Amino acid sequence: MAAIITDQIRILNAKNFVSGVSSSSNSYYSFIGLPNPSDYQSDWDTNPPAPKDNFSEENDYWDTMVALKKINSSDVRQVIPKRNWVSGTTYDMYRHDYSVTNTAAVSGATNLYSAFYYVMNSDFKVYICLQNGTEPNNPNGKPSLDEPTFTDLEPRSAGSSGDGYIWKYLYTIKPNEVVKFESTDFIPVPANWSTSTDNATVRDNAVDGSIKIVTVTNAGVGLGTANQTYTRVPIEGDGSGAECTLTVGADSKVSGVTISNQGSGYTFGSLNLISGGVPTGTTIPTFNVIMSPQGGHGKDIYRELGAFNVLLYSRIENDNENPDFVTGNQIARVGVVENPEVSTGTILNSDKASALNALKLTGAGYSSATFTADAYFTQTVATGTTAVGRVVNYDATTGVLKYWQDRSLAGFNTVGTALTNPTYGFSIEAFTASPSPGGSLTIVPSSGSNLAIDTSFTGISTIINNKTYYLGQSFTSGVAGPEVKKHAGNIIYVDNRPSITRSSNQKEDIKIILQF
Repeated sequence: MAAIITDQIRILNAKNFVSGVSSSSNSYYSFIGLPNPSDYQSDWDTNPPAPKDNFSEENDYWDTMVALKKINSSDVRQVIPKRNWVSGTTYDMYRHDYSVTNTAAVSGATNLYSAFYYVMNSDFKVYICLQNGTEPNNPNGKPSLDEPTFTDLEPRSAGSSGDGYIWKYLYTIKPNEVVKFESTDFIPVPANWSTSTDNATVRDNAVDGSIKIVTVTNAGVGLGTANQTYTRVPIEGDGSGAECTLTVGADSKVSGVTISNQGSGYTFGSLNLISGGVPTGTTIPTFNVIMSPQGGHGKDIYRELGAFNVLLYSRIENDNENPDFVTGNQIARVGVVENPEVSTGTILNSDKASALNALKLTGAGYSSATFTADAYFTQTVATGTTAVGRVVNYDATTGVLKYWQDRSLAGFNTVGTALTNPTYGFSIEAFTASPSPGGSLTIVPSSGSNLAIDTSFTGISTIINNKTYYLGQSFTSGVAGPEVKKHAGNIIYVDNRPSITRSSNQKEDIKIILQF
């Protein structure tokens, strides 16, 4: 059976996703992770591998996660491919009937949403091209010479060059949305178009089944008196009220058609030349009556512009009162997780969260100790049993060591090279403030002096020299677990990136495009 799933389901999925992010019953987070990319692939920074989509890899994404940032309703927008207006470019027209058998004359697109029929000008105003100068002698249109800048509700030309273009203004991207949602390849579509007061004038001006453009496909021959104008030529179909003005040039051929009454209720239409008093001539002229989208131009811009992409925005920045985004180490992976949980099993809902374990250390020289990023450190937790972790960050001022533990620290039976004799055993042991007999509180770094877990410390902040330092996690007897429950939530997007090393004065804007 020949069947298709239309682009409208893609738009619906994008809308539903945006609604899901906005719903109070859901929580979406961006995350950063993978402090040790070179252990996975020596040339990671020049050739990061494509992420793998399986449950085993998902576990690894959790194990190497560093921190998460909440995505709020104000951080998500439907977006469309960026198409800047450039002088001298020939653009496609908006047409309702592009297909594999009726491709766009300029781009060759086989559907509307692949055609280059809309533009953003230099002032972040977005327009649809309703007419690109198409006529019998120029079936592919002409170069656009006049940048559209107007905000009129009805379509019109942009200047005086005579390039033949007719533009329909839709909306202006706000400055704050430019910052958050414009990217190299995409621009945002306004949120809540059907109810927003910001765009009500454009939306309310739309007329369902209206006709804005008629193009001439054959100018005809011998159409009566030269240089004659025929007004109120009816456009007939399943709607009513549409009329046009038809001009016959000096060569007794149709030289132009303009809409004088857009009418309403049309899904198809034809010019009734006889009722309009236009001579049919020796060769009857032919026309294309271009149908507006459902509801009219500007009624539903998600449908009109094909907004089946969604951009998620997160800003990662350091925060003295909740320092979850550590510095001094690499990150080489970003992603999105749906409905992560806290340890109690409820959905995480804080603004941000650490995905790392942490220890509060004490001992002589803790304030001058050095823990090398990605290096190993250990604790004997019982006779013959050793906990091992890898350094993400050490704060010598507070004595807080943040670390991660992943499968690389133990043997594992899976596809690939298993560790047949792992240094610290086949199990990953947890660091503890209550070691078993034969164990100790001593933390042994890969180099330098040993320190110990500060079992006297419980809390989320500490005072040093009359200054309060916030630690980002809640400690009990010097030990803190992640603020997110590992392996609880759906990782829906992963991007392996060339690594960056975060600094204390650094901010990262993360823009993730989901294509439905």
